[in-house]
Amino acid sequence: MLLPAQLETDSSPEDPPLVSPTVKLSDGRHIAYRERGVPKAKSNCKIIIVHGFGSSKDMNFQVPQELIEELGIYFLLYDRAGYGESDPNPKRSVKSEALDIQELADQLQLGPKFYVIGVSMGSYPIWSCLKYIPERLAGVAMVVPVINYRWPSFPDSLTREDYRRPLVKLLYWVAKYTPGLLHWSVTRKWFPSPSVMEEKPVFFNKRDMEALKKTEGFPMLTKERLRERSVFNTLRNDFLVCYGDWDFDPMELTSPFPQNQNCVHIWQGYEDKIVPFELQRCISKKLPWIQYHEVADGGHLLVHYNGLREAILRAILLGEEHHLYRPSADKKLSPKLSIVSFHSLDIVC
Repeated sequence: MLLPAQLETDSSPEDPPLVSPTVKLSDGRHIAYRERGVPKAKSNCKIIIVHGFGSSKDMNFQVPQELIEELGIYFLLYDRAGYGESDPNPKRSVKSEALDIQELADQLQLGPKFYVIGVSMGSYPIWSCLKYIPERLAGVAMVVPVINYRWPSFPDSLTREDYRRPLVKLLYWVAKYTPGLLHWSVTRKWFPSPSVMEEKPVFFNKRDMEALKKTEGFPMLTKERLRERSVFNTLRNDFLVCYGDWDFDPMELTSPFPQNQNCVHIWQGYEDKIVPFELQRCISKKLPWIQYHEVADGGHLLVHYNGLREAILRAILLGEEHHLYRPSADKKLSPKLSIVSFHSLDIVC
């Protein structure tokens, strides 16, 4: 089996674009995927990576080959419905995301249990897995998982003054009720390109900006790609499902590992300007079976930081935790959220 690095080395600019392998799901849709790491038959652990908003199976999740061989890791990355080379799902829902993962794993014969790692908006499929297919999970990690303010278990006192809440509410309303106007707006020359987020520190901290220099960023969030109605529709539908009403409250879930044979991990940046760390701390307080890791100088692009991917894998596979990623109890929280310390979350949550 050729590894991605070999494919990149053996190809040239004149070569035709590679067509990824696909599986055909029971509803007739095709899901494209790519494999990395050790051969599946020789692996000790099989990990499915779930990409986020505007990304694809080609997302950067580079891990040292020595670690891959040491732990015997097989990676499966796939294009979620409508992304990349996968067919769209007109009936996309929170539940369908978990069922796509399960069917993909079954068709590729990953076995009765597998690991899942979701990044940013790719975390809502992970919550879905915890709800609908917990018996299939060997281990779970969510990296800077998005927050849905509609979850009923979030205390209003914690979210009332979060400036992100009204912004998400407005974007959701516009996307749901005026999709034509939204599509027209984001493709106009006078309208700031969505990809400008890659260049603005208002969205990312210092380490994020450094990471963006080494990654391709968000290729689907350019005006050129958004002019493609299929791309726009995929992003819109994904956003609406993620931030809409779910048929379950994640903070009422029970542990998928009742015998403590493993745990669920959340990785969060303290300086994340897109997802509030205060709410991630609240979730981990509500669900003690979640192991919470916090990167003191981390923003939203943790998965692209040197050393973080290795730490995530060692945590989920070996149960290791580095002291640098333990949340500090004496750090002050954002005054906009009217919380003064980590310990006060015990009161509001």
